[in-house]
Amino acid sequence: MLEARALVKQFGGLRAVDQVTFSVGPSEVLGYLGPNGSGKTTTVNMLVGLIQPTAGQVHFGGQDIWQDIVAYRRRVGYVPEEPNLYPYLTGREYLQLVGRLRGLPEAALDKKITALLGLFSLEPDSHSPLSSYSKGMRQKVLISAALMHNPDLLVFDEPMSGLDAASAVVFRHLIKGLARAGKMVLYSSHELETVERVAGRVIVLHQGRMVAHDSVERLRELMQLESLEQIFSELVFTEDPQAVAGRIVDAVIS
Repeated sequence: MLEARALVKQFGGLRAVDQVTFSVGPSEVLGYLGPNGSGKTTTVNMLVGLIQPTAGQVHFGGQDIWQDIVAYRRRVGYVPEEPNLYPYLTGREYLQLVGRLRGLPEAALDKKITALLGLFSLEPDSHSPLSSYSKGMRQKVLISAALMHNPDLLVFDEPMSGLDAASAVVFRHLIKGLARAGKMVLYSSHELETVERVAGRVIVLHQGRMVAHDSVERLRELMQLESLEQIFSELVFTEDPQAVAGRIVDAVIS
C-alpha cells in the first residue's frame, strides 16, 4: 500500500502542499484532481521520490520510501506531465535504455519492447528519432517505459496529454485493466471525465489542501450534484466559471 502521511512541501514562503493524507491499495485507482497550481505535481514528485517533503512521510509497504529509495523506485512506474525524452534516440532505443537501467534481461526486454511498440501503434516509427514524434507519440513512449518493468505502483501525471481520441479510449481501459491485475494506480489530472470513469475514489486539491476525498458517488450524494465537473467547480471556484468565461468573451470582442 502507498500512504501519504500529512505531506507538506514548502518553497520559501509558499506552502505548495499542506497536510495531504491518503492511501492507495492494490487494485485501486485514486483520482487526484485540482486546478493548475493546486499542488498536484508537487505531491506526485514527493510520491515518486523526486523531492523530499518538508514535513510528513510517504510510506510504501509500511516503510518510509527514503529508507531505501532505490528499491522503492524499482517498484514504481511513473508518467510525468512533460515528456522530457532524449530527442536523438529512436523510440526503440529509448525503451532499450530504460529497460537496461531497470535491469531487465536482454531477450525478455526485446520481446516486451516489440510488443509495446506494436500495441501502441508505434512500430512503423520505432527506428525514427524521438525528435520527429508528435506529442501524443512521445506520450505513448513514456507510458510504455513506465509499464515495461511490471511495477506494483503506477503514478500518472496528466498521462493523456497529446493522445488522440482513439488512444485516450484505449488508455482508459488500460487503467482499469491494470487495477484488475492488482496494481495500485494514482491518476493525477484535470481531465474530469476520465477520472470519473476510472477512479474508485477521488481527492480534490485546492491551494495545496485536500477539500474532498471520497467516491464520486458519495460526493454526488453529499453535495447533491450530478457530475464530477459540478462537484469540482463547487469546491475550487470562487466565481461562477460560466460568468468568468462570459467576461473573457466580452473582453475579446469589445
